[in-house]
Amino acid sequence: MPSLRGRFIKFLLQNRHLLRFQLKKEIIDWTKYESILSFRQQVEEGAGKFGRLPEDIKVAPVNIDGLGAEWILPVQSTKDKIILYFHGGGYVSGTCKSHQSIAAKFVKGSEIGALLFEYRLAPEQPYPAALEDSLEAYNWLLDQGIAPLSIVFVGDSAGGGLCLATLLALRDQGTPLPAAAVAYSPVTDFKCIGESYRTKAKTCLSPEGMAPALAVHYAGDKDPGLEYISPLYGDLHGLPPLLIYAGEDETLCDDSVRFAEKAKDAGVDVTLRIGEGMFHCYPAMAPLFPEATQAMDEICSFINKYIG
Repeated sequence: MPSLRGRFIKFLLQNRHLLRFQLKKEIIDWTKYESILSFRQQVEEGAGKFGRLPEDIKVAPVNIDGLGAEWILPVQSTKDKIILYFHGGGYVSGTCKSHQSIAAKFVKGSEIGALLFEYRLAPEQPYPAALEDSLEAYNWLLDQGIAPLSIVFVGDSAGGGLCLATLLALRDQGTPLPAAAVAYSPVTDFKCIGESYRTKAKTCLSPEGMAPALAVHYAGDKDPGLEYISPLYGDLHGLPPLLIYAGEDETLCDDSVRFAEKAKDAGVDVTLRIGEGMFHCYPAMAPLFPEATQAMDEICSFINKYIG
């Protein structure tokens, strides 16, 4: 059973409309561009809610051939071992600002620095823009002299799906893969046909209808079942060790379950954790409640196991 604190946090998030003195949840038409712009603004405004950066973490901007990016580093660290962080946001939102404090939690817990980068967003720049930018960021790290086996991918939500798609693309290109990857609440199926899209629609924190609409924005005129859009449909052989987290009560739960099962069948060393009664991207909420803290600790231990 989830902890009392975990259930309380979940209740607040599920009923955040009440905190705005609204009796009913707002119905949002995610097919409209205006809704995307509003969502981006909300994401940026909510960035500070994840806490300030620890005093022993430093941030330095970096330009990767036109891509905005930041080094997020422990004060005493070097750049010979790096987490490449793929931010979430449904492929339509997210910046270094919105995910800086989240990425810093993994840096703090693992004592390993991170490169957080911004990829181009849909619907202005649909697939394959985000994938191209992710490949650019990884290859830039290699050009800096950082060995592939000294890099771990970490991504949340759409960023989790993007980091898995990037692994497939790198493997197919013959580029050496990173040591391991962590994806929490990843988007792996933009066909949105997993059973949890139906059974968890009422308990999920995401507004109903959001995922299918974002799939259209990101895929553009391409088939959402393409493996680099929906990595669930790819050939998963040869991937590095994976750690996947999802909440039991999110619509994306089956995206993780089905991907992990297929990866295991392909011979991949994959560990799947489904948080009982938990919600979308709950590890990022550490240290607010025990389940999030435990997940963060395991993720950081996993990172250290491979590059620590």
